[in-house]
Amino acid sequence: MNNPNNSLLERLFQLSKHGTTVRTELLAGFTTFLAMCYIVIVNPSILSLTGMDFGAVFVATCISAAIGCFVMGLFANYPIALAPGMGLNAYFTFAVVKGMGVPWQVALAAVFMSGIIFILFSFFKVREMLVNALPMSLKMAIAAGIGLFLALIALKNSGIIVANEATLVGMGQLYIMTADGSKSANWPVLLALFGMFITIALDYFRVRGAMIIGIFTITVIAMALGLAEFQGIVAPIPSLEPTFMQMDFNGLLNGSLIAVVFVFFLVDLFDSTGTLVGVSHRAGLLENGKLPRLKRALFADSTAIVAGAALGTSSTTPYIESAAGVSAGGRTGLTAVTVGVLLLACLWFVPLAKAVPAFATAPALLYIGVQMMRSAIEIDWQDITEAAPAFLTIAFMPFTYSIADGIAMGFISYAAIKLLCGRAKDVPVMVWIVAVAWAAKFWFLGA
Repeated sequence: MNNPNNSLLERLFQLSKHGTTVRTELLAGFTTFLAMCYIVIVNPSILSLTGMDFGAVFVATCISAAIGCFVMGLFANYPIALAPGMGLNAYFTFAVVKGMGVPWQVALAAVFMSGIIFILFSFFKVREMLVNALPMSLKMAIAAGIGLFLALIALKNSGIIVANEATLVGMGQLYIMTADGSKSANWPVLLALFGMFITIALDYFRVRGAMIIGIFTITVIAMALGLAEFQGIVAPIPSLEPTFMQMDFNGLLNGSLIAVVFVFFLVDLFDSTGTLVGVSHRAGLLENGKLPRLKRALFADSTAIVAGAALGTSSTTPYIESAAGVSAGGRTGLTAVTVGVLLLACLWFVPLAKAVPAFATAPALLYIGVQMMRSAIEIDWQDITEAAPAFLTIAFMPFTYSIADGIAMGFISYAAIKLLCGRAKDVPVMVWIVAVAWAAKFWFLGA
C-alpha cells in the first residue's frame, strides 16, 4: 500500500507540513473560485468597451488567470488565486483608452511593460524600497480611492447617476416618461440597485459566490423582461486572434504613456503585496511577520501580467477573494491550482457571459467598492498631514476620473504638506522622487 506522504501531490505541495488534505484543498479552491468567478464576466464586459473583441477577452481572462494560479500554486505554493484586477481594468478602459484616447493595442503594450518592470523589480531591492517607502496613509488611500472610482463607473454605466449641466452629475430617474405621458419603470436602474442589495445580503449571510449569484439573478430577471437575450450555455471556445499579440509598442514613445506604465506598475505593486500579505496572514503562513518565498509569489503575479497582455487583457493580480478559500482550509498551492483548472473550464461558457447586461455587473463593482473603501479605516485621520493627502488621493480618483491623477496628487500633496508643516524629514526619499516626477509630468506634459 502506497504511503500517502510519498504521493505526487504531497511532494508538490507539502500537504502534511501545512496540516491539510487533498479534499480540503480542493474544497478551498472551489470556494475561492465561486468568490471570484464574476471576473470572467465583468472583465470582458469592461474591456470590450474599448473596441476589443468580447470573446477574445473572455478567453484571455480565463487563460491568464489560470496561468497566474498555476505558477502561484506550483512555483510559490500559496493558496492565492490570480485574475485580471478590478480597478486596473477600469483604469485601462475608462482612463487610458476612453479618457486619453489611447488605442487599446498601445494600452496592452503598457500593461506588458509594467509586467516586465515588475519581474525585474521582484528580483532586486527596488520593490521593497517602494513598498516600504510609501506611507501607510497613502497605501490605504489608493485602495479606497479605487473603490470610489469603481463605484462611479458602476453608477454611471447603470444609469443610477447621470450627467447634469448644473451640477456635473445627478440622480438618474427611477422611471421613464412614455409617449402618452405615463410613467414606466426604468428597469436597468432598478435592477442595478436591487442587485447591489441582494449581493450585500447574500454576503452578510456568508453565501458562497454572492457576487456571481447576484449577477445571474439580475440577468435572469432582465431576460424575463426582455432586456437581455439568452444565447445558450455552452459553445466552442472563441478565437484569441483579435487580441493575441496585438500590443503596439511604438505608441509607448510618449511621456504621458510612461506615466500610464508607472500607474499600472504602482497599483499592481501595492495591490499584490497587500493581498499576498493579508491572505497569507489569515492562513497563518507568515514567518516573523514576513512572507517566505515572496519573490516567487511576485514572480507568479508578474508572469501572469506579461502573459495576460500578450493574450489580450489588462493587468492580472492576486485576488483578495482568496481569503474565502483560506477560510475553508486552503493552505497550499493546490488550492490555487484548483482555481486555475476551474477557470479553464469556464472557456466553454462564453454564451452565458455574453448574455449578461452591463447593469447586471454594476452591483459587483459597487460591492467591490464597498470592500475597498474599508481600507480608509487604517488612515490616521487625527494627523492632518497624513489625513489631507489621503483624502486628496481618494477624492481625486473619482472626481478626475483617473486613478493616475489621484495617485499623483497623493504623492505631491504628501510631500508639499509635510514640507510646509515643518515635517519634511517624515517624507521618505522615494516619495520625494516620485512627487517631483509627477509634478514635472503635469507641468511639462499636462494632465
